[in-house]
Amino acid sequence: MQEPTFLILTALAAEPTHGYGVIRAVQELSQGEVVLRPGTLYGAFDRLTEQGLIVVDREEAVDGRLRRYYRLTEAGTAALTAQVQRLRRNADAAASRLRLAFDGVAFGGAGAAVGGVA
Repeated sequence: MQEPTFLILTALAAEPTHGYGVIRAVQELSQGEVVLRPGTLYGAFDRLTEQGLIVVDREEAVDGRLRRYYRLTEAGTAALTAQVQRLRRNADAAASRLRLAFDGVAFGGAGAAVGGVA
């Protein structure tokens, strides 16, 4: 799963959200590293809908414009959960290897900087 997809699904995990809300949530979740443009987001919405991972929850008229709220499906929740577990396993494996690499460093040194990796 690509990072933007992961972040979009994460943004929708708590509650149904409209496009602009997803854009803001993704930027916040990624600490500004991922900024989605509306065209990119709505293309992703179409793809995720086709894959059965999200659905339109409701539509509201706001200032004469239609605002769609999307939510995760059960399949979307399962896919996001599986990805979280995969990322956690990979992060744990990387942290373990970093600890091994720095265990051989004598008395602190560079190992001290990695000591907080868990």
